[in-house]
Amino acid sequence: MPNLRTPEQSERWSDLMPPRSWQLWLARDLVLENRLPWQSAMIDLTPGRVAQSMLSVLVDIGTPAQLPKHRGKSPGWETGKVRISAPRYPTVKKRVSRRKKSSRLVV
Repeated sequence: MPNLRTPEQSERWSDLMPPRSWQLWLARDLVLENRLPWQSAMIDLTPGRVAQSMLSVLVDIGTPAQLPKHRGKSPGWETGKVRISAPRYPTVKKRVSRRKKSSRLVV
């Protein structure tokens, strides 16, 4: 049970629990029992046992995320791709700014 400190957190928790319970109840027939060595086999799985076995369902469903990029040495330049050198621009040199002479009125 999480440590809920504000009424908004309690309300959010109360809103999340019924869908989670329904998800576990509906997934009861889809999961294969994945019990720990000291647990006895069960015919009707409890919500806790279903949650413990949900990994098999999630692996079957997959993920919409893209595969991660490879690390290490890059695959290199694509074969047959035309190489064009980057455009070169002349260097811009800033001039030294000098103090402007103030015009003094000679009286």
